[in-house]
Amino acid sequence: MARNDQYFKVNKATWNNKVKVHAESKMYDMHAFRNGKSSLMPYELQALGDVNRKSLLHLQCHFGQDTLSWSRMGAQCVGVDISDEGIALAQQLNEELGLNAQFVCCNVLDTSEKVSDTFDIVFTSYGVIGWLPDLKPWGQMIAERLKKDGTFFMAEFHPMVWMFDYLEGKPKMKYGYMLDEVIYEEYKGTYANTNSNMISKEYGWNHGLGEVVSALSEAGLHIEYLKEHDESPYNVLPDLVETDSGMYVTKDRLYPLIFTLKATKINR
Repeated sequence: MARNDQYFKVNKATWNNKVKVHAESKMYDMHAFRNGKSSLMPYELQALGDVNRKSLLHLQCHFGQDTLSWSRMGAQCVGVDISDEGIALAQQLNEELGLNAQFVCCNVLDTSEKVSDTFDIVFTSYGVIGWLPDLKPWGQMIAERLKKDGTFFMAEFHPMVWMFDYLEGKPKMKYGYMLDEVIYEEYKGTYANTNSNMISKEYGWNHGLGEVVSALSEAGLHIEYLKEHDESPYNVLPDLVETDSGMYVTKDRLYPLIFTLKATKINR
């Protein structure tokens, strides 16, 4: 675990550096967000529907745009993220927009040590589980933070996406679908601004769909569905093609880009 702590320390520093870059990026479009545009995407909006007056815990919230978008829809929100800078900006936005979300800075695996409430909904999305070495404590934490019959929903990049190395232009299949070892990457820029001069140093882990489902079901969640999608709401990979609906696909559509999972906490 000591080695994992070192990995988390490096990742935290990178995410702290990303906050300013991302807040100024076209992808996060802070001007439109401040003027009322939701940052939420169709997958999560369709899955969770009316969240008014529901309590919602957002795991790995970055600087809180999605958390605050749920808050604008009437949810009582708590956002958690490892980045001090991200949480500070989230709190600033919350105050600026006159919302009532709360934000907590901690490693997502330590959420239960920092947040004691239970929630109607636990939500996480897009580039989240790859930062975690083991999903079993993640699944257990989610079960701890859900009310009885509460809903967990995640939208995440498909594990097949992480089998490729994208750093040298054309995607090259390099990493095992069920790879246990940590993956280190160091590169210039970020997914939101590839032209930025910041250096991203990142440790990550690959998790197959079986590992995701097992971590949640073993923690006491009933899986309502697991869906795979060949369209991504984000243009974050090389050579994606925009569709008429504003989503992004690979040219050949040979593999899925996103999966969505919805689960319910069951009685034991």
